[in-house]
Amino acid sequence: MKKNKEPVYYGDYLGLDKLLSAQQPVSPHYGAEAHDETLFIIVHQAYELWFKQIIHEMRSILGLFRAENLPDEALMTVVHRLQRIVTIQELLNHQIDVMETMTAQDFLEFRDYLVPASGFQSIQFKEIEISLGVKRDKRIAFDQASFYNRINDKDRAYLESLEEQPDLFERVDAWLARMPFLETQDFSFWKHYERAIEEQIERDRAIVESNTLLSDEERVQELAELENTRENFAALFEPERYQVMRDEGRVRLSQKALQAALFIEMYREEPAFNLPYQVLNSLVDLDENLTIWRYRHAMMVQRMLGSKIGTGGSSGHEYLKRTTEKNRIFADFMNLATYLLPKAALPPLPESVRNSLRRYSV
Repeated sequence: MKKNKEPVYYGDYLGLDKLLSAQQPVSPHYGAEAHDETLFIIVHQAYELWFKQIIHEMRSILGLFRAENLPDEALMTVVHRLQRIVTIQELLNHQIDVMETMTAQDFLEFRDYLVPASGFQSIQFKEIEISLGVKRDKRIAFDQASFYNRINDKDRAYLESLEEQPDLFERVDAWLARMPFLETQDFSFWKHYERAIEEQIERDRAIVESNTLLSDEERVQELAELENTRENFAALFEPERYQVMRDEGRVRLSQKALQAALFIEMYREEPAFNLPYQVLNSLVDLDENLTIWRYRHAMMVQRMLGSKIGTGGSSGHEYLKRTTEKNRIFADFMNLATYLLPKAALPPLPESVRNSLRRYSV
């Protein structure tokens, strides 16, 4: 590594003159400065700085997923950068604790001066959402109808261009769908899986039918739930049924991708699947932290505003609460637990499959 030619001064390197002069409260334009407005500005500026780092990591990860296949070295990089995003998210969630040191009355000292500015207009946060897989057709009605009318032309054009690009969800779906090991000449995992699931459902049926503590109504209800479970499992193998589930919004992954993710989950201790499992697990962590952030943000807004509308024109707390569930991205990976078998029920992988796994990068 070469030595730097010019000495670097700490404040110049970090641009502290610009950074520390970027807090410009608006309340002094209307009277005395509201003390907590500086806190409000700094917390949101810190959010935007961390959003910038998340976008930096996301662009790198998306670039790696553009490849035809991902060798272990690339997967290790993906896992590392996803986990960095997860760690940043945990920090962002804790920043809400700082914001909540401001009381509702403290906020009212300057809140009305901010209209119509809103975190709703954070272009970086919207870029994160779009890059992950929350595009216009996946948003709640207010976002679909109003968001693009509330930002300037430059930002609108930029986000609309992102909407046209493959997102991380689509990249991961395609990566999973390429897995070739679910069926080979001497191994059919799904035939064994179907038999094991059928045996499990029949065992559960026998338990329900012989349970004397259940009323007739309860027994009928539990047997009906078992049939629903059977239908959900059947959809794993029947394209038409699976497509109905996707059309109804009960699942987002393609059928091949869900099958591959389930296979990785169940055989995650196989060396070839350990890194893919870490990728899926990191995406679950990311989605969970984003959901926690949305929920905590919604609770904070209710605490500060009650049922008032947001400065950006949304319904405030109610809007944020709806996005908590609607805007989840990788819930399918969390829902894999629905389809898992006990380890003892899994068929051992034939040596031919093991040998193929050693030669192949997913």
